[in-house]
Amino acid sequence: MDSHGADWNRCRVPYDMSKSKFGELPSSTASANRYDRREWAGAFGDLGTLVPFVMAYVSVLKLDPFGVLFGFGVSMMCCGWFYRTPFPVQPMKAAGAVATSQAAQASLVTPGAVYGAGLATSLIWLFLGATGIAHRLARWVSQPVSRGVVLGLALAFMLQGMKLMAEQWPLAAIGLFTVLALAGSRRVPGIFALLILGVGWTALRQPELLLKLGGIQLQVQWPVWTWPTISGPDLLVGTMLLALPQVPLTLGNAIIGVRAENNRLFPDRPVTDREVALSTGFLNLFGSAVGGVPMCHGAGGMAGHVAFGARTGGSLVILGGLLLLLALFFSGSVLTLFEAIPRAVLGTILFVTGMQLAKGQIGPRRGRRALGVMLVTAVLAAWNAALGLGVGLILQHIVLRRDGLDAA
Repeated sequence: MDSHGADWNRCRVPYDMSKSKFGELPSSTASANRYDRREWAGAFGDLGTLVPFVMAYVSVLKLDPFGVLFGFGVSMMCCGWFYRTPFPVQPMKAAGAVATSQAAQASLVTPGAVYGAGLATSLIWLFLGATGIAHRLARWVSQPVSRGVVLGLALAFMLQGMKLMAEQWPLAAIGLFTVLALAGSRRVPGIFALLILGVGWTALRQPELLLKLGGIQLQVQWPVWTWPTISGPDLLVGTMLLALPQVPLTLGNAIIGVRAENNRLFPDRPVTDREVALSTGFLNLFGSAVGGVPMCHGAGGMAGHVAFGARTGGSLVILGGLLLLLALFFSGSVLTLFEAIPRAVLGTILFVTGMQLAKGQIGPRRGRRALGVMLVTAVLAAWNAALGLGVGLILQHIVLRRDGLDAA
């Protein structure tokens, strides 16, 4: 076996189904959730993804903000309690982009279609997880490919962050300097300073928004069962346009990527692809029933929480609890509340998240072939995660298996 063969052996993805089973409590070595200052700071590390998609769903598709916030809130709290790591719950990006742009312009997507997409997504991932297909699919992916997908996501986050930062570059520059300067501070977490800076900027530039914020009133709402509102055409549109195109992206980032990132950062609290697939199914089953949007996990979300201080599931419980309070008492004012956070601040959060995620993919020295596969996968995944995963798998078998080694 030559040096490239040795590199390929080192690049295999470790996977042990015996380490964790869905439905069992974490092992006794797992850290208990904490709710200290750092966990509170880390709770806001994924706002750069969450806020824009929630605003788009509510403003463009006119979804009831209560259902969207309630679905996220309960799902985050459950994941924080179960996984005991900063295991994120995010909107599915491809489904959200289609629902709020192209399909919405053609009047193809209704709120019922979004709920139908969540229901179809839940059935897909419950099936893939329960049958073990998700596990078998994940075993085909080598470490250079999985790292390449995550690195591509990191690059995409940084590029998107820079686009948002460019809209208000003085604020973004001050915000980025503030976050980096406070990166090691335990007394003043950088995310708090960044959010305060952003709200202060909004107050100076848009004083009329302060009047709107001052007029917010408490409005109590309760969950509504939305499955009866899903028609046959809604289910068909949701499945074909939103749920199915998202599957390969979910496999690459929200199953393989987040499992790899979680197990790298928290080896004492490992998860399996089967767990994550089933978890994705369950949270969409619940979300579609109460008016939520298609949701997933994601390596980028975990990197965001960790970058700003989170180390346990307490950060998810905190964020989920806050979203639950917004849903129950202030869902009618959520757009006004979110408008107080400048887009440049959200871009700064995305950029720092991308930096954290990219840093984690710089591992031990690899052979030229493995490194080449990872970089090609990353470049393509930065544009489209599904394309990056597909090309990476092809290169994995053409380039790396040239040494006569099994990819399993």
